[in-house]
Amino acid sequence: MRLRNVKGSRETIAVSEFVVQDEKSMKGKWKEKFGNDNPINIEIGMGKGRFIMDLARLNPDINYVGVEKFSSVLVRAIEKQTEEKLPNLCFIRMEAENIEDVFEKEEVDYIYLNFSDPWPKDRHAKRRLTSVQFLKRYENILAKDGGITFKTDNRPLFDFSLEQIKEADWIIDNHTFDLHNSQYVEGNIMTEYEEKFSKMGNPICRVVCHPKR
Repeated sequence: MRLRNVKGSRETIAVSEFVVQDEKSMKGKWKEKFGNDNPINIEIGMGKGRFIMDLARLNPDINYVGVEKFSSVLVRAIEKQTEEKLPNLCFIRMEAENIEDVFEKEEVDYIYLNFSDPWPKDRHAKRRLTSVQFLKRYENILAKDGGITFKTDNRPLFDFSLEQIKEADWIIDNHTFDLHNSQYVEGNIMTEYEEKFSKMGNPICRVVCHPKR
């Protein structure tokens, strides 16, 4: 999917009080950043921020960090946060591959992955955010009782993800190939893509999993 360039987005991000500019310096210090001992949840590939902002609004006792690599969509989240100023939410512009440089071992309590880039070519499989390579990165930063929720409408990506979760020796707590018509739909928070694809009639797949402990 080609993203439209938003003029001035990088400049906006560079001066925003809601974006952590030197994210690597925060490793092991995120609770200091938020000024409390509340759990830290992150969304990798947060897009325009609808999902993570809804979570932050509903759960003021949890701190949220949104990770996004594309300036053109991150700037939209900044616009929303500039209006709301949710105290338990901040953003990082970065590549997901560097996540271990930003969070210390066991510093993250939970991870959300929503409608991630499928990287459809086989040679790019390791770039998928649910690949074994990424699951190992997540395991290194997740708290002992932490886990992941992954949602997508892309069935081949979901099937790949289920295989990778097992290959990484993680535990699947539950999964569904049609979230909105399942027992797991209660309390579900939708993303922009989820709403769009659901209206198109696309079933939403979801898996909840955690590393073997």
